[in-house]
Amino acid sequence: MKRPPSNSILRPAVSLLILMTGILGVAYPLAVTGVARVLFPGQAAGSLIVRDGKPVGSRLIGQPFSDARYFWSRPSATRPQPYNGLASGGSNLGPLNPALTAAVEARIAALKAADPTNHAPIPVDLVTASGSGLDPDISLAAAYYQVGRIARTRHLTPGRVRALIAAHARTPWLGVLGEPRVNVLELNLALDKLR
Repeated sequence: MKRPPSNSILRPAVSLLILMTGILGVAYPLAVTGVARVLFPGQAAGSLIVRDGKPVGSRLIGQPFSDARYFWSRPSATRPQPYNGLASGGSNLGPLNPALTAAVEARIAALKAADPTNHAPIPVDLVTASGSGLDPDISLAAAYYQVGRIARTRHLTPGRVRALIAAHARTPWLGVLGEPRVNVLELNLALDKLR
């Protein structure tokens, strides 16, 4: 039995590789991007939040806040800086790891130091990082926990701060998927508009 020449096998394989690279590596991504830009222009551009004509952040990636006048975000486990999209991921520290215990205790101490009169239980999402380390949202419990501190530092009534949280709260998708939450950056930008 005679073997076929190698170029008779190689030529169709290389041709198919070039064709599929063109279709799946160039044409398909361009088509999907084009459709996304037409149907979902905000999301395709990164879900940017714009203030005074300038982007100040994204609805999809958290930002660190430590000023007592603002709502604090969920901690980030990314390195070398917090909320680093290139280093997305959790800390991989187990619940018995002393480094995790120390980090949580330090976060609890910071929350208590910022608001020593608040004796309510601290919501877990204010002291633990998420799996991605990029969460832009906090639970409603975490937002309401911070009302007293923000009301005092901004000379607002607690009811006004609670109303702001309620106005920016997002419910679970289709009523069942996810938890009620609020985007911290959007909430803080709205807070700055209060007089």
